[in-house]
Amino acid sequence: MSELTALEPIHDTKLSARGRKAIIAGGIGNAVEWVDWAVYTTFSSIFAHHFFPKGDPIAALLATLAIFAVGFVMRPVGAAIMGAYADRHGRKKGLVLTIGLMAGATAVIGFAPTYETVGILSPIILVVARMVQGFSAGGEFGSSSAFLVESAAPRRRAFAGSWQQVSVGAGVLLASGMGAIITSTLSKEALDSWGWRLAFIVAALLGLVGLWLRSSVEETDSFVNAKTRSEANGEKRANSVFTMFVKHPKSTLRVFGITIAGTLLYYMWVSYMPTYAAVATGIPLSQALLANFIAVGLFLVLLPFAGILSDKIGRKPTMTAFAAGFLLFSWPAFALLNGNFWMLLLVEVIGIILLLGYSANCAVIMAEQFPAEVRATGIGLPYALAVAIFGGTAPYLTTWMNTNGLGQFVWLYCAAAAAIGLVVYLTMPETKGKDLD
Repeated sequence: MSELTALEPIHDTKLSARGRKAIIAGGIGNAVEWVDWAVYTTFSSIFAHHFFPKGDPIAALLATLAIFAVGFVMRPVGAAIMGAYADRHGRKKGLVLTIGLMAGATAVIGFAPTYETVGILSPIILVVARMVQGFSAGGEFGSSSAFLVESAAPRRRAFAGSWQQVSVGAGVLLASGMGAIITSTLSKEALDSWGWRLAFIVAALLGLVGLWLRSSVEETDSFVNAKTRSEANGEKRANSVFTMFVKHPKSTLRVFGITIAGTLLYYMWVSYMPTYAAVATGIPLSQALLANFIAVGLFLVLLPFAGILSDKIGRKPTMTAFAAGFLLFSWPAFALLNGNFWMLLLVEVIGIILLLGYSANCAVIMAEQFPAEVRATGIGLPYALAVAIFGGTAPYLTTWMNTNGLGQFVWLYCAAAAAIGLVVYLTMPETKGKDLD
Protein backbone atom coordinates (compact mmCIF):
# COMPACT_ATOMS: atom_id res chain seq x y z
CA MET A 1 0.00 0.00 0.00
CA SER A 2 2.81 2.41 0.83
CA GLU A 3 4.36 1.88 -2.61
CA LEU A 4 1.01 2.50 -4.29
CA THR A 5 0.45 5.66 -2.25
CA ALA A 6 3.89 6.94 -3.19
CA LEU A 7 3.16 6.39 -6.87
CA GLU A 8 -0.22 8.12 -6.92
CA PRO A 9 1.04 11.73 -6.89
CA ILE A 10 3.35 10.95 -9.83
CA HIS A 11 0.45 9.42 -11.76
CA ASP A 12 -1.68 12.46 -10.95
CA THR A 13 0.89 14.98 -12.09
CA LYS A 14 2.96 13.35 -14.84
CA LEU A 15 1.64 13.48 -18.39
CA SER A 16 1.63 10.08 -20.07
CA ALA A 17 2.90 9.54 -23.61
CA ARG A 18 -0.75 9.41 -24.63
CA GLY A 19 -1.41 12.73 -22.90
CA ARG A 20 1.55 14.39 -24.60
CA LYS A 21 0.40 13.09 -27.98
CA ALA A 22 -3.06 14.48 -27.27
CA ILE A 23 -1.63 17.93 -26.54
CA ILE A 24 0.43 17.85 -29.74
CA ALA A 25 -2.47 16.66 -31.92
CA GLY A 26 -5.04 18.90 -30.26
CA GLY A 27 -2.77 21.94 -30.15
CA ILE A 28 -1.39 21.71 -33.68
CA GLY A 29 -4.81 20.89 -35.08
CA ASN A 30 -6.35 23.86 -33.28
CA ALA A 31 -3.55 26.17 -34.48
CA VAL A 32 -4.16 25.05 -38.06
CA GLU A 33 -7.90 25.69 -37.63
CA TRP A 34 -7.13 29.26 -36.59
CA VAL A 35 -4.66 29.81 -39.42
CA ASP A 36 -7.50 28.92 -41.79
CA TRP A 37 -9.91 31.20 -39.90
CA ALA A 38 -7.57 34.20 -39.64
CA VAL A 39 -6.18 34.13 -43.19
CA TYR A 40 -9.54 35.51 -44.39
CA THR A 41 -9.09 38.71 -42.36
CA THR A 42 -5.41 38.97 -43.29
CA PHE A 43 -6.11 39.04 -47.04
CA SER A 44 -9.67 40.46 -47.16
CA SER A 45 -8.57 43.88 -48.45
CA ILE A 46 -6.70 42.19 -51.32
CA PHE A 47 -9.29 39.75 -52.64
CA ALA A 48 -12.48 41.72 -51.82
CA HIS A 49 -12.96 43.28 -55.26
CA HIS A 50 -12.82 39.88 -57.00
CA PHE A 51 -16.14 38.77 -55.50
CA PHE A 52 -18.28 41.84 -56.12
CA PRO A 53 -19.17 44.13 -59.03
CA LYS A 54 -16.34 46.47 -60.05
CA GLY A 55 -16.54 50.18 -59.40
CA ASP A 56 -16.55 50.65 -55.62
CA PRO A 57 -13.62 48.97 -53.82
CA ILE A 58 -14.73 50.38 -50.43
CA ALA A 59 -18.17 48.81 -50.78
CA ALA A 60 -16.53 45.53 -51.81
CA LEU A 61 -14.32 45.56 -48.72
CA LEU A 62 -17.25 46.35 -46.44
CA ALA A 63 -19.24 43.53 -48.00
CA THR A 64 -16.32 41.14 -47.47
CA LEU A 65 -16.06 42.19 -43.82
CA ALA A 66 -19.81 41.69 -43.44
CA ILE A 67 -19.29 38.14 -44.67
CA PHE A 68 -16.57 37.86 -42.01
CA ALA A 69 -19.22 38.77 -39.42
CA VAL A 70 -21.48 36.01 -40.77
CA GLY A 71 -18.80 33.58 -39.65
CA PHE A 72 -19.20 34.84 -36.08
CA VAL A 73 -22.97 34.37 -36.25
CA MET A 74 -22.45 30.74 -37.24
CA ARG A 75 -20.20 29.98 -34.27
CA PRO A 76 -22.98 29.30 -31.73
CA VAL A 77 -24.72 27.10 -34.32
CA GLY A 78 -21.53 25.11 -34.82
CA ALA A 79 -20.98 24.90 -31.05
CA ALA A 80 -24.46 23.42 -30.54
CA ILE A 81 -24.41 20.92 -33.42
CA MET A 82 -20.75 19.90 -33.28
CA GLY A 83 -20.77 19.82 -29.48
CA ALA A 84 -23.71 17.42 -29.55
CA TYR A 85 -21.90 15.34 -32.19
CA ALA A 86 -18.72 15.12 -30.08
CA ASP A 87 -20.74 14.20 -26.98
CA ARG A 88 -22.54 11.43 -28.83
CA HIS A 89 -19.83 10.08 -31.16
CA GLY A 90 -16.57 11.07 -29.45
CA ARG A 91 -14.09 13.93 -29.17
CA LYS A 92 -11.82 12.43 -31.81
CA LYS A 93 -14.56 12.20 -34.44
CA GLY A 94 -15.70 15.72 -33.59
CA LEU A 95 -12.19 17.15 -33.98
CA VAL A 96 -11.59 15.30 -37.24
CA LEU A 97 -14.87 16.65 -38.63
CA THR A 98 -14.26 20.27 -37.56
CA ILE A 99 -10.81 20.47 -39.10
CA GLY A 100 -12.02 18.72 -42.25
CA LEU A 101 -14.81 21.29 -42.64
CA MET A 102 -12.46 24.19 -42.00
CA ALA A 103 -9.81 22.98 -44.46
CA GLY A 104 -12.44 22.22 -47.10
CA ALA A 105 -14.08 25.65 -46.80
CA THR A 106 -10.68 27.36 -46.93
CA ALA A 107 -9.80 25.47 -50.12
CA VAL A 108 -13.13 26.51 -51.66
CA ILE A 109 -12.31 30.19 -51.07
CA GLY A 110 -8.84 29.67 -52.55
CA PHE A 111 -10.29 28.22 -55.76
CA ALA A 112 -13.53 30.23 -55.88
CA PRO A 113 -14.39 31.85 -59.23
CA THR A 114 -14.54 35.65 -59.44
CA TYR A 115 -17.63 37.81 -59.97
CA GLU A 116 -16.40 38.63 -63.45
CA THR A 117 -16.46 34.90 -64.27
CA VAL A 118 -19.71 33.62 -62.70
CA GLY A 119 -21.54 36.73 -61.53
CA ILE A 120 -23.69 36.58 -58.38
CA LEU A 121 -22.65 32.96 -57.76
CA SER A 122 -19.21 34.22 -56.70
CA PRO A 123 -20.25 36.07 -53.51
CA ILE A 124 -22.72 33.26 -52.72
CA ILE A 125 -19.83 30.76 -52.74
CA LEU A 126 -17.83 33.09 -50.47
CA VAL A 127 -20.73 33.45 -48.02
CA VAL A 128 -21.35 29.70 -47.82
CA ALA A 129 -17.64 28.95 -47.35
CA ARG A 130 -17.36 31.53 -44.58
CA MET A 131 -20.47 30.12 -42.90
CA VAL A 132 -18.86 26.68 -42.90
CA GLN A 133 -15.67 28.17 -41.43
CA GLY A 134 -17.68 29.84 -38.66
CA PHE A 135 -19.60 26.61 -38.02
CA SER A 136 -16.32 24.73 -37.71
CA ALA A 137 -14.71 27.34 -35.43
CA GLY A 138 -17.76 27.22 -33.17
CA GLY A 139 -17.51 23.45 -32.81
CA GLU A 140 -13.75 23.48 -32.32
CA PHE A 141 -13.52 25.14 -28.88
CA GLY A 142 -15.79 22.76 -27.00
CA SER A 143 -14.45 19.60 -28.64
CA SER A 144 -10.76 20.52 -28.38
CA SER A 145 -11.08 21.77 -24.78
CA ALA A 146 -12.86 18.60 -23.69
CA PHE A 147 -10.30 16.47 -25.52
CA LEU A 148 -7.25 18.21 -24.02
CA VAL A 149 -8.56 18.32 -20.45
CA GLU A 150 -9.86 14.74 -20.49
CA SER A 151 -6.52 13.48 -21.85
CA ALA A 152 -4.49 15.10 -19.06
CA ALA A 153 -3.27 13.75 -15.74
CA PRO A 154 -5.64 14.89 -12.93
CA ARG A 155 -3.20 17.48 -11.59
CA ARG A 156 -2.11 18.73 -14.99
CA ARG A 157 -5.52 19.59 -16.43
CA ALA A 158 -5.04 23.37 -16.48
CA PHE A 159 -1.61 22.93 -18.06
CA ALA A 160 -3.10 20.74 -20.81
CA GLY A 161 -6.08 23.05 -21.27
CA SER A 162 -3.83 26.11 -21.59
CA TRP A 163 -2.54 24.72 -24.88
CA GLN A 164 -5.96 25.35 -26.38
CA GLN A 165 -5.34 29.08 -26.03
CA VAL A 166 -1.65 28.78 -26.96
CA SER A 167 -2.66 27.16 -30.23
CA VAL A 168 -5.29 29.83 -30.99
CA GLY A 169 -2.70 32.60 -30.59
CA ALA A 170 -0.12 30.63 -32.55
CA GLY A 171 -2.58 30.16 -35.41
CA VAL A 172 -3.36 33.87 -35.61
CA LEU A 173 0.36 34.73 -35.53
CA LEU A 174 1.06 32.16 -38.27
CA ALA A 175 -1.63 33.69 -40.46
CA SER A 176 -0.14 37.16 -39.90
CA GLY A 177 3.35 35.85 -40.66
CA MET A 178 2.17 34.18 -43.83
CA GLY A 179 0.51 37.44 -44.82
CA ALA A 180 3.70 39.38 -44.21
CA ILE A 181 5.81 36.95 -46.28
CA ILE A 182 3.44 36.76 -49.24
CA THR A 183 2.72 40.50 -49.41
CA SER A 184 6.40 41.43 -49.13
CA THR A 185 7.73 38.92 -51.69
CA LEU A 186 5.13 39.17 -54.46
CA SER A 187 4.48 42.10 -56.76
CA LYS A 188 1.17 43.92 -56.40
CA GLU A 189 -0.06 42.39 -59.65
CA ALA A 190 0.89 38.83 -58.64
CA LEU A 191 -0.64 39.31 -55.20
CA ASP A 192 -3.90 40.52 -56.70
CA SER A 193 -4.15 37.82 -59.37
CA TRP A 194 -3.02 34.65 -57.55
CA GLY A 195 -0.99 35.45 -54.42
CA TRP A 196 -4.02 35.71 -52.13
CA ARG A 197 -5.25 32.36 -53.45
CA LEU A 198 -1.90 30.82 -52.54
CA ALA A 199 -2.44 31.81 -48.90
CA PHE A 200 -5.80 30.01 -48.74
CA ILE A 201 -4.46 26.92 -50.51
CA VAL A 202 -1.44 26.69 -48.17
CA ALA A 203 -3.77 27.10 -45.16
CA ALA A 204 -6.00 24.32 -46.51
CA LEU A 205 -2.99 22.01 -47.00
CA LEU A 206 -1.93 22.68 -43.40
CA GLY A 207 -5.42 21.52 -42.48
CA LEU A 208 -4.62 18.12 -43.98
CA VAL A 209 -1.65 17.86 -41.58
CA GLY A 210 -3.95 18.58 -38.65
CA LEU A 211 -6.47 16.07 -40.00
CA TRP A 212 -3.79 13.37 -40.11
CA LEU A 213 -2.63 14.14 -36.56
CA ARG A 214 -6.14 14.05 -35.15
CA SER A 215 -6.97 10.81 -36.95
CA SER A 216 -4.04 9.11 -35.21
CA VAL A 217 -4.97 9.87 -31.57
CA GLU A 218 -7.00 7.69 -29.20
CA GLU A 219 -10.42 8.58 -27.84
CA THR A 220 -10.45 9.89 -24.27
CA ASP A 221 -11.21 7.54 -21.37
CA SER A 222 -13.86 9.94 -20.04
CA PHE A 223 -15.95 9.64 -23.20
CA VAL A 224 -15.42 5.86 -23.53
CA ASN A 225 -16.38 5.27 -19.89
CA ALA A 226 -19.47 7.47 -20.16
CA LYS A 227 -20.58 5.66 -23.31
CA THR A 228 -19.98 2.26 -21.70
CA ARG A 229 -22.01 3.20 -18.62
CA SER A 230 -24.85 4.46 -20.77
CA GLU A 231 -24.94 1.29 -22.87
CA ALA A 232 -24.68 -0.97 -19.81
CA ASN A 233 -27.66 0.77 -18.20
CA GLY A 234 -29.65 0.67 -21.42
CA GLU A 235 -29.99 4.45 -21.39
CA LYS A 236 -31.00 6.33 -24.51
CA ARG A 237 -28.66 9.29 -24.98
CA ALA A 238 -30.68 12.51 -25.03
CA ASN A 239 -29.58 15.47 -27.12
CA SER A 240 -26.79 17.12 -25.16
CA VAL A 241 -28.03 20.68 -25.89
CA PHE A 242 -31.37 19.83 -24.25
CA THR A 243 -29.64 18.02 -21.37
CA MET A 244 -27.26 20.94 -20.80
CA PHE A 245 -30.06 23.47 -20.37
CA VAL A 246 -32.43 21.22 -18.41
CA LYS A 247 -30.06 19.32 -16.10
CA HIS A 248 -27.14 21.76 -15.83
CA PRO A 249 -28.58 25.30 -16.00
CA LYS A 250 -26.28 26.70 -13.26
CA SER A 251 -23.16 25.34 -14.94
CA THR A 252 -24.34 26.68 -18.30
CA LEU A 253 -24.89 30.17 -16.87
CA ARG A 254 -21.57 29.96 -15.04
CA VAL A 255 -19.65 29.22 -18.27
CA PHE A 256 -21.40 32.17 -19.92
CA GLY A 257 -20.48 34.39 -16.96
CA ILE A 258 -16.89 33.12 -16.85
CA THR A 259 -16.50 34.09 -20.52
CA ILE A 260 -17.85 37.68 -20.37
CA ALA A 261 -14.81 39.39 -18.85
CA GLY A 262 -12.32 37.05 -20.48
CA THR A 263 -13.52 37.40 -24.06
CA LEU A 264 -14.09 41.18 -23.91
CA LEU A 265 -10.70 41.95 -22.39
CA TYR A 266 -8.96 39.37 -24.59
CA TYR A 267 -10.34 40.96 -27.75
CA MET A 268 -9.44 44.44 -26.47
CA TRP A 269 -5.83 43.61 -25.59
CA VAL A 270 -4.90 40.88 -28.07
CA SER A 271 -6.91 41.88 -31.15
CA TYR A 272 -8.03 45.49 -30.98
CA MET A 273 -5.49 47.44 -28.89
CA PRO A 274 -3.19 48.31 -31.86
CA THR A 275 -6.07 49.81 -33.83
CA TYR A 276 -7.46 51.59 -30.76
CA ALA A 277 -4.07 53.07 -29.86
CA ALA A 278 -3.47 54.25 -33.44
CA VAL A 279 -6.88 55.94 -33.65
CA ALA A 280 -6.95 57.38 -30.13
CA THR A 281 -3.31 58.51 -29.73
CA GLY A 282 -1.95 58.83 -33.27
CA ILE A 283 0.84 56.28 -32.82
CA PRO A 284 1.79 54.77 -36.22
CA LEU A 285 -0.09 51.52 -36.76
CA SER A 286 3.16 49.70 -37.60
CA GLN A 287 4.55 50.56 -34.13
CA ALA A 288 1.29 49.60 -32.44
CA LEU A 289 1.30 46.25 -34.25
CA LEU A 290 4.91 45.63 -33.22
CA ALA A 291 4.07 46.25 -29.56
CA ASN A 292 1.13 43.89 -29.88
CA PHE A 293 3.25 41.21 -31.58
CA ILE A 294 5.83 41.30 -28.76
CA ALA A 295 3.13 41.16 -26.07
CA VAL A 296 1.25 38.28 -27.73
CA GLY A 297 4.52 36.35 -28.16
CA LEU A 298 5.20 36.74 -24.43
CA PHE A 299 1.61 35.70 -23.72
CA LEU A 300 2.00 32.42 -25.62
CA VAL A 301 5.27 31.59 -23.84
CA LEU A 302 3.81 32.23 -20.37
CA LEU A 303 0.44 30.51 -20.82
CA PRO A 304 1.54 26.92 -19.99
CA PHE A 305 3.31 28.19 -16.84
CA ALA A 306 0.11 29.95 -15.79
CA GLY A 307 -1.64 26.62 -16.29
CA ILE A 308 0.86 24.93 -13.98
CA LEU A 309 0.24 27.67 -11.39
CA SER A 310 -3.51 27.03 -11.59
CA ASP A 311 -2.91 23.30 -11.09
CA LYS A 312 -0.98 24.14 -7.92
CA ILE A 313 -3.06 26.87 -6.24
CA GLY A 314 -6.47 26.57 -7.91
CA ARG A 315 -8.78 28.10 -10.49
CA LYS A 316 -10.43 30.68 -8.23
CA PRO A 317 -7.25 32.48 -7.07
CA THR A 318 -5.78 32.78 -10.57
CA MET A 319 -9.03 33.88 -12.23
CA THR A 320 -9.82 36.29 -9.38
CA ALA A 321 -6.37 37.86 -9.79
CA PHE A 322 -7.13 38.38 -13.50
CA ALA A 323 -10.45 40.16 -12.86
CA ALA A 324 -9.29 42.17 -9.84
CA GLY A 325 -6.15 43.18 -11.71
CA PHE A 326 -8.11 44.56 -14.66
CA LEU A 327 -10.58 46.29 -12.34
CA LEU A 328 -7.64 48.24 -10.89
CA PHE A 329 -5.62 48.56 -14.12
CA SER A 330 -8.31 49.64 -16.60
CA TRP A 331 -8.18 53.36 -15.83
CA PRO A 332 -4.34 53.66 -15.67
CA ALA A 333 -4.03 51.55 -18.85
CA PHE A 334 -5.98 53.98 -21.02
CA ALA A 335 -4.73 57.09 -19.19
CA LEU A 336 -1.12 56.08 -19.90
CA LEU A 337 -1.60 55.74 -23.67
CA ASN A 338 0.08 58.81 -25.16
CA GLY A 339 1.39 57.78 -28.58
CA ASN A 340 4.70 56.52 -27.19
CA PHE A 341 5.77 53.02 -28.30
CA TRP A 342 7.31 52.00 -24.97
CA MET A 343 4.29 53.14 -22.98
CA LEU A 344 1.98 51.19 -25.26
CA LEU A 345 4.21 48.13 -24.93
CA LEU A 346 4.11 48.45 -21.12
CA VAL A 347 0.30 48.67 -21.16
CA GLU A 348 0.09 45.68 -23.53
CA VAL A 349 2.46 43.54 -21.44
CA ILE A 350 0.74 44.26 -18.12
CA GLY A 351 -2.65 43.47 -19.66
CA ILE A 352 -1.32 40.30 -21.26
CA ILE A 353 0.10 39.08 -17.94
CA LEU A 354 -3.25 39.69 -16.23
CA LEU A 355 -5.04 37.85 -19.06
CA LEU A 356 -3.04 34.72 -18.26
CA GLY A 357 -5.34 34.14 -15.28
CA TYR A 358 -8.30 33.75 -17.61
CA SER A 359 -6.77 32.16 -20.70
CA ALA A 360 -4.85 29.47 -18.81
CA ASN A 361 -8.04 28.47 -17.01
CA CYS A 362 -10.91 28.90 -19.45
CA ALA A 363 -10.75 25.43 -21.04
CA VAL A 364 -10.23 23.54 -17.79
CA ILE A 365 -12.72 25.47 -15.64
CA MET A 366 -15.44 25.00 -18.25
CA ALA A 367 -14.66 21.31 -18.69
CA GLU A 368 -14.86 20.81 -14.92
CA GLN A 369 -18.45 22.15 -14.83
CA PHE A 370 -20.04 19.25 -16.75
CA PRO A 371 -20.11 15.44 -16.89
CA ALA A 372 -18.66 13.74 -19.95
CA GLU A 373 -22.10 13.19 -21.53
CA VAL A 374 -22.58 16.92 -22.21
CA ARG A 375 -19.07 18.33 -21.77
CA ALA A 376 -18.26 19.39 -25.34
CA THR A 377 -21.65 21.09 -25.72
CA GLY A 378 -21.53 22.59 -22.23
CA ILE A 379 -18.16 24.16 -22.94
CA GLY A 380 -18.78 25.25 -26.51
CA LEU A 381 -22.30 26.67 -26.69
CA PRO A 382 -22.41 29.16 -23.78
CA TYR A 383 -18.83 30.16 -24.61
CA ALA A 384 -19.71 30.83 -28.27
CA LEU A 385 -22.78 32.87 -27.28
CA ALA A 386 -20.74 35.03 -24.89
CA VAL A 387 -18.00 35.53 -27.49
CA ALA A 388 -20.53 36.57 -30.13
CA ILE A 389 -22.28 39.03 -27.78
CA PHE A 390 -19.35 40.52 -25.85
CA GLY A 391 -16.15 39.74 -27.75
CA GLY A 392 -17.48 40.37 -31.24
CA THR A 393 -19.02 43.73 -30.30
CA ALA A 394 -16.04 45.14 -28.34
CA PRO A 395 -14.24 46.74 -31.36
CA TYR A 396 -17.47 48.32 -32.64
CA LEU A 397 -18.53 49.75 -29.27
CA THR A 398 -15.11 51.17 -28.41
CA THR A 399 -14.81 52.73 -31.88
CA TRP A 400 -18.30 54.22 -31.50
CA MET A 401 -17.35 55.65 -28.11
CA ASN A 402 -14.22 57.25 -29.56
CA THR A 403 -15.99 58.78 -32.55
CA ASN A 404 -18.78 60.19 -30.34
CA GLY A 405 -16.58 61.95 -27.83
CA LEU A 406 -16.79 59.21 -25.20
CA GLY A 407 -13.27 57.81 -25.64
CA GLN A 408 -12.30 58.79 -22.11
CA PHE A 409 -14.86 56.29 -20.79
CA VAL A 410 -13.59 53.19 -22.61
CA TRP A 411 -11.78 52.19 -19.42
CA LEU A 412 -15.18 52.01 -17.66
CA TYR A 413 -16.36 49.50 -20.26
CA CYS A 414 -13.38 47.25 -19.50
CA ALA A 415 -13.68 47.80 -15.73
CA ALA A 416 -17.38 46.88 -15.78
CA ALA A 417 -16.57 43.59 -17.55
CA ALA A 418 -13.82 42.90 -14.99
CA ALA A 419 -16.26 43.61 -12.12
CA ILE A 420 -18.77 41.11 -13.54
CA GLY A 421 -15.98 38.55 -13.86
CA LEU A 422 -14.83 39.19 -10.30
CA VAL A 423 -18.31 38.45 -8.92
CA VAL A 424 -18.55 35.25 -10.98
CA TYR A 425 -15.10 34.00 -9.99
CA LEU A 426 -15.51 34.75 -6.28
CA THR A 427 -18.87 32.95 -6.09
CA MET A 428 -18.08 29.88 -8.23
CA PRO A 429 -16.96 26.64 -6.56
CA GLU A 430 -13.31 25.64 -6.73
CA THR A 431 -12.95 22.70 -9.14
CA LYS A 432 -9.22 21.99 -8.88
CA GLY A 433 -8.85 18.31 -8.10
CA LYS A 434 -12.48 17.53 -8.96
CA ASP A 435 -13.11 14.10 -10.42
CA LEU A 436 -14.10 14.70 -14.03
CA ASP A 437 -16.53 11.76 -14.10
